[in-house]
Amino acid sequence: PARAVPAAHAGRLGPGAGVRRGGAAARPRRRPRALHRLGTRIHLGKEELGRALYVAALADAGLGPELADAADGTAYDEALRASHEAGMRPVGQDVGTPVIHAPGPDGSPVAFFGPVVTPRPKGEAAGRLWDGVLLVAGTPGFYELKRSREVDPTFE
Repeated sequence: PARAVPAAHAGRLGPGAGVRRGGAAARPRRRPRALHRLGTRIHLGKEELGRALYVAALADAGLGPELADAADGTAYDEALRASHEAGMRPVGQDVGTPVIHAPGPDGSPVAFFGPVVTPRPKGEAAGRLWDGVLLVAGTPGFYELKRSREVDPTFE
């Protein structure tokens, strides 16, 4: 069952729909690059959500402004709902972002919230982290490993 959205977050869902729709529109093209450019402008640049932001981020990703039209339409809403459901079904609704999927003990996918790492590992360190994710994902009955943050996230 779906859980209630906390009042503090309810107002943020509407404007964010444009970002999700734009990401869906960019998916067959350069979605990861477009979403990275959007995230950089939103979280680091503190730019306001809206058409100007979408057009600029798409241009940064080498994509045309016509994809920004998706932000105000509903053409991608059904696909977004289905994608979200498929991503969240294995992990449940009481988690945050990011959610990752990995092979479980029997090879079928399991999902977890995380990892949340600051600063993000690179190279061999990133590989060791992923090896650890695979190790815990392959452990029957493993559900959670968590500690409090000591530093704010960085977006390097």
